[in-house]
Amino acid sequence: MNDAAPAHTPAPRRARLRAPELVGKGGWLNTGGKDLSLAELRGRIVILDFWTFCCINCLHVLDELRELEEKHRDTVVIIGVHSPKFVHEAEHAAVVDAVERYEVHHPVLDDPELATWKQYAVRAWPTLVVIDPEGYIVAQHAGEGHAHAIARLVDELEAEHEAKGTLRRGDGPYVAPEPVATDLRFPGKALLLPSGNLLVSDSTRHQLVELGPDGESVVRRIGSGERGFGPDAFSEPQGLALLPDGSVVVADTVNHALRRFDPATGAVETVAGTGRQWWQGSPTSGPALEVDLSSPWDVAWWQGKVWIAMAGVHQLWTWDPETGTVAVSAGTTSEGLHDGPAPEAWLAQPSGLAASGDRLWIADSENSALRYVEPEGEGGAGYAVRTAVGTGLFDFGHRDGDAAQALLQHPLGVTALPDGSVAVCDTYNHALRRFDPATGQVSTLATDLREPSDAVLVGDDIVVVESARHRLTRLRLPEEAVRVDAVAHRTQRAATEVAPGTLRLDVVFQAPTGQKLDTRYGPSTRLLVSSTPPELLVGGEGTGTDLFRELALNPEVTEGVLHVSAMAASCDDDPANEYPACHVHQQDWGVPVTVTADGATRLPLVLAGMDA
Repeated sequence: MNDAAPAHTPAPRRARLRAPELVGKGGWLNTGGKDLSLAELRGRIVILDFWTFCCINCLHVLDELRELEEKHRDTVVIIGVHSPKFVHEAEHAAVVDAVERYEVHHPVLDDPELATWKQYAVRAWPTLVVIDPEGYIVAQHAGEGHAHAIARLVDELEAEHEAKGTLRRGDGPYVAPEPVATDLRFPGKALLLPSGNLLVSDSTRHQLVELGPDGESVVRRIGSGERGFGPDAFSEPQGLALLPDGSVVVADTVNHALRRFDPATGAVETVAGTGRQWWQGSPTSGPALEVDLSSPWDVAWWQGKVWIAMAGVHQLWTWDPETGTVAVSAGTTSEGLHDGPAPEAWLAQPSGLAASGDRLWIADSENSALRYVEPEGEGGAGYAVRTAVGTGLFDFGHRDGDAAQALLQHPLGVTALPDGSVAVCDTYNHALRRFDPATGQVSTLATDLREPSDAVLVGDDIVVVESARHRLTRLRLPEEAVRVDAVAHRTQRAATEVAPGTLRLDVVFQAPTGQKLDTRYGPSTRLLVSSTPPELLVGGEGTGTDLFRELALNPEVTEGVLHVSAMAASCDDDPANEYPACHVHQQDWGVPVTVTADGATRLPLVLAGMDA
């Protein structure tokens, strides 16, 4: 038993810590070519959003901030600090593409060497840092679900600095880039229709586009082109799957829903999801139109159901059109690579699905892995998740050969090939790869593709969605593989030096103003800790309800990764309100550590607030 004060004990608010200047070798985007500094933003409330474009939680935060950005446009300046995980994300052109792709309407600092990330001691994507009009850091929030807390803080800061005379209102520094005319704009997925035409999710334009057999001629557009959730609107649609009745199910990603499109009539209807994002504690099964989903990225028809790559919660779900129900089918919501029975497996942002006989192939993007689901157990009553290629969250690259040592880099698409092998859209390697289960070998089929995100078989050809070239590219399936120079990478984040023996882990959480921890139905906090390799920890792993933990490090293991998942629920602190508004705050951290004699004995991770 540990009687130390819990990590969520309120710390003094508004600690006077001067915000470091913003530095990034890649320069500034969305400013009309002008460099920005915090000094010239004095008088404004500045919110730094540390993000990277591979990260689904970062994309959720972009959407969370849109309303705040609009409501407080004369007092608040949001600045995205792009801090890459993958090598591809350090390319300036890729950041430019991502800013347009995800409709980022505020200035972005491209920080490929993580200089500003290190200055602010950030440990997780996404992280939000609030800076007051006098240039001091007043709050830090990791993960998603903090928009309400930041909105309250902004109201307080506006009132406080209006009274002090230190608030300066006016237009922000955002300058919109010039629009570019193309038939497709960052297309996501494609599907061959029975008519021979191709259906494409035109994600940034919030539409589906039907193209002729040539893959270029526009037959029709489905959807208004404006972000929305009506019968004529989508929000960044991605995956497409043909159902036995000839209709198409669409992963309407940012609407957190599945839609059904009838090619014969052009009608669109919602078949699963509420339009709200799923949060911990929400139902995980039930009537499809009553259960929240979280960023469904791809869909596939397999074993009589639609399987859903639920990227937002690192799981696979299923939708049964016969019963009109949804349910979780694989994954725990913990992010990582762990095989085994489907309910116990760990996934990391699954983003592509392809059915092939008794296997459902998965592009498990954040793991840079190719995984699959297959039936197991008595009569195939259950399912198991296996890994074909990939080792986990922190290793990636472009290396062919035996699958045990082959490397991918953030793949988004998979396609079953006629010979039983599978093609992988190896997105951040700009390549089309192939895995052959018969030989266990990985090869490269094509290179010089720009962020391929999906591929579809058309006769003897394979049509690749080149998302960042805004087009479909037809390739003849080659008989021989392309030779490439093998490369391997690890994530560039610096490891945290920790001392051997006991390490105190503190997850810092301070409930937003006017709220308190929700303890009406038991503990309102949860902490899950594990490690890679598992031998790194000899004590302290597992699940608990305190936001602090004494970890025992193995003196014989000198480096590894601590996986920490924390959740806290807070509600309005008003005894007179029978139904207070409640909010869930959640974040997963993967913290690379090196064990050294003079390392730290305490590891603070800020979920919300400031570390005292």
